[in-house]
Amino acid sequence: MSKLTPGKLAGLKAVSDHQGVIAAAAMDQRGSLQKSLAKERGAAADAHDLEEFKSLVTEVLTRHASAILLDPEYGLPASKHRNGKGLLLAYEKTGYDATTPGRLPDLLDVWSVRRLKEAGADCIKILLYYTPFEKTSVNDLKHAWIERIGDECLTHDIPFFLEFVGYDADGGDEKSVAYAKKKPEIVSGSMAEFGKARYNVDVLKVEVPVEMTHVEGTRSFKGEKAYTRAQALQHFRDAEAMTHKPFIYLSAGVSNPVFIETLELAGESGTKFNGVLCGRATWKDGIPIYAQKGAAAFKQWLETTGVENINNVNNALKAASPWYLKFGANSLAELG
Repeated sequence: MSKLTPGKLAGLKAVSDHQGVIAAAAMDQRGSLQKSLAKERGAAADAHDLEEFKSLVTEVLTRHASAILLDPEYGLPASKHRNGKGLLLAYEKTGYDATTPGRLPDLLDVWSVRRLKEAGADCIKILLYYTPFEKTSVNDLKHAWIERIGDECLTHDIPFFLEFVGYDADGGDEKSVAYAKKKPEIVSGSMAEFGKARYNVDVLKVEVPVEMTHVEGTRSFKGEKAYTRAQALQHFRDAEAMTHKPFIYLSAGVSNPVFIETLELAGESGTKFNGVLCGRATWKDGIPIYAQKGAAAFKQWLETTGVENINNVNNALKAASPWYLKFGANSLAELG
């Protein structure tokens, strides 16, 4: 395994719990959060709403998380309320360019890795829409883009967390059973690609390789089968076999009970995942509370239901393994 540089090691330690597991909360949603707040309120949501929402989530949930992921556009005020926990900052623009095919990404205009680090980031996070089944010309652009960011993080000696979210290259419905059957290969293929040394990614933030609503024999199952439970467990193991890099699971907007069952399944498969970066599965149901009843009511909801949600996640993280094992160490202390 490659040796961790001092800055990369410090950054990874900053966002992990004392056991070397990444139990991080995610609050870097921008466009989607703004739309959801406006929809629930029946009126526009502005920058102040986003800043206040993020600050409340951060203040309450970081008491129960090892770190928080925020965006530098609306999340910097929130970063002052993180109870001494680690900070990941997003470097990409929200969403993707819908005018060109291939869901091409873009970086925030007035930010660089240097500036994010100066703003207090312990780690840099990038979201990329990716599928191995996309046209080579499109994926070539994405590969070069990630290489540049990896080199920038290397220069500034800060960990690079890459989150990739799959999609159907043929424009099919990602909620369909047909897509659910393709998903294991999309996740595995993406892990194999971005685990390559040339990208200098330190932690892969990955989707689970199955669609829980299509796994027969789970509580989340909705009746249309893409895989048996045994096949689903094997998909977890197959995805893990694609890389030696530390990887953590994202919650992909599912409900808290579905995400908990997902982590249980990962644990049952014996997969050595290294934690989570979990956003909407903890705070999503509080959006109508904030939009309709305001900040005080939302804070109360966070301190009860929100805390309960994150504690459910933390409990499910008993199945996770410390990331330092991926570097051949038996403890954090061994790494320096």
